[in-house]
Formats: sequence, C-alpha cells, structure tokens
Amino acid sequence: MVTAEGNRYQLHDFGVIRPKGDDRPTRLADLALRLAKIVEEQNPDQAAVETPFTGRNPRSTFVLAEARGVILSVLGSAKIGVTDYTPAEVKKSIVGHGRAEKSQIAFMVSRLLGLSKTPPHDAADAMAIALTHIHHRPRQEL
Repeated sequence: MVTAEGNRYQLHDFGVIRPKGDDRPTRLADLALRLAKIVEEQNPDQAAVETPFTGRNPRSTFVLAEARGVILSVLGSAKIGVTDYTPAEVKKSIVGHGRAEKSQIAFMVSRLLGLSKTPPHDAADAMAIALTHIHHRPRQEL
C-alpha cells in the first residue's frame, strides 16, 4: 500500500501473492482467500489495477484474465472503488514514456519511494500502478 502527503510518498507494505494449488481452480481460490485477507487487514478505500493486454501467448492472456477477474471480484465484494490503467499509462507516469522496460520501472519506483534496494519486478509493477493512481487522482480523493 502506497499513500501520499503532498509530494512525499510512503510505502506501507508490499508483497507478491503466488497462489498455491495443484490446479487452476484451487490456485484462483487461494488467490481470492489471500487477497481478501489482505484487504481486510489493510482496509484500503480505493484500488488501482492494470488493464489486461493481449500478449503473443493466448493461454497466458487467458490465465492473467482469470486472475484479474478474481482480483476484481474480491475488491468489488469489499466495495472498494477500482480504477484501471493501461500498461503504457503506468510506464509514462513513472518513467516518462510508454515503452519503458521493467528494470526502468523498478528503478524509478525505488527512487520515488526512497527504497534502499530495487523491489522484485512484480512488486515494482504493483507499486508503479499505485503511484500512477496517486498521480492521476485529485488530491482530495486520496
């Protein structure tokens, strides 16, 4: 979770959920349970997610869409407002152009949040989405 006060950002917590299970339904259920627990503990009032993109591998796109559906369901059940951002919007907001590499995103997230080391790419992506949301929302809404 990232918050802002003026031009100062604060990272409260972060992590990566790696769903467990032998099959896709079990992994999706695990994702839902673990995310619901995080939402209950952190009690966010809003959330931001990246819009789906179509990759070269249709199977990967489908798997990501299923996970995104679970995430949106958990957030919707908790009555948390959700804003979508495209990958290009996130990259432009954080790095300054829409074709940034993952390493550039991770580097800039570290700088913006004053982290002592670069976070893993998945965590950096989530932090970048949160920062993009902060940049795009009027201050009184945060």
